[in-house]
Amino acid sequence: MPKIAKLETFSNEFLGFVKLTTDAGQVGWGQTSTYNADITATIFHRQVAPWALGSDALDIKALLHTIQEREHKYPGSYRCRALAGLDTAMWDLRGKIERKPVVELLGGSAKALRAYASSMKRDISPRDEASRLVRLRDEQGFDAFKWRVAAECGRDIDEWPGRTEEVVPVVARALGQDVAKLVDANSGFSPARAIAVGKILQDEGISHFEEPCPYWNFEETKQVTLALDLDVTGGEQDWDLPTWQRMMDQGVVDIVQPDVMYMGGMTRTLEVAHMAALAGLPCTPHSANLSLVTICTMHLLGAIPNAGKYLEFSIEGPDYYPWQQDLFLGDPFAVRDGKVRIPADPGWGVEVNPEWLNGAHYQMSELKR
Repeated sequence: MPKIAKLETFSNEFLGFVKLTTDAGQVGWGQTSTYNADITATIFHRQVAPWALGSDALDIKALLHTIQEREHKYPGSYRCRALAGLDTAMWDLRGKIERKPVVELLGGSAKALRAYASSMKRDISPRDEASRLVRLRDEQGFDAFKWRVAAECGRDIDEWPGRTEEVVPVVARALGQDVAKLVDANSGFSPARAIAVGKILQDEGISHFEEPCPYWNFEETKQVTLALDLDVTGGEQDWDLPTWQRMMDQGVVDIVQPDVMYMGGMTRTLEVAHMAALAGLPCTPHSANLSLVTICTMHLLGAIPNAGKYLEFSIEGPDYYPWQQDLFLGDPFAVRDGKVRIPADPGWGVEVNPEWLNGAHYQMSELKR
């Protein structure tokens, strides 16, 4: 039984990688959640690593439960963001030891996945948004797209007046009839406004309305779900398993969208996917940047029985996400005919770029001998 002997973090403000080394010298790589990752690294070494060191390096679920119990006074988002680094490193380690990609450990296979091109921008004119999405359709073969409406937590105030009513038909009609169309409001609307916008979306052939109301207000989101025929979706921010169960029991959304890193890793995300399967709901996880979160989500979608129709795939480059550049060697995110392929090498199937690691803040926790 290999034991966890050393845990190292490499972090900056935006992103943190975790290197797990066993007492036999075996290595697994993981990632804590994005954003304020330097803070998350401190939590990792203070509240996660001390309980993990010396533990069975392959019994992922038991160790996560132990840490959650030992740190029961700190049940919040940051603990989960830190746990994600341990969990994902342990899955990578297990895959390398068994010489299998994680998707095979989960009972799936490394295959091509349909992706939807996900725009993160609101500071873009409807015409320019339509133009770049059409170009991606024609050049890379995407047949599903998501763009932004409302303003983030906007309280019914758009990014600029009238933008939602303009961007919806302009982009939808430019893309044409043969593509799937999704929009994301990022908690921007009241129920009344969301329902009014949702009817416009339905008229324009849009099938997916993400986080229409403040995500923490289930009652408001449920009003929208009941009033519309399209799929109302959400859950990317949620990490608490009982909260997820309430969301499903109450019929708040039509599709669940857990984020592997916000949730605390693959193991806890699998629990959400299983809950959703029992509730008859598809799982289309949130994976809004090209870090390890999208790689993990690819492996997840290749294995769960209630996988949604597509993988969220960020189309933003250095102007929007300068911190996600050159994280991995090679190109694990190559798009062909609107699809990306789950890495087939052991573990996550990717290698973190040593140059990136050299520029990151380093911390280490080690088992005392």
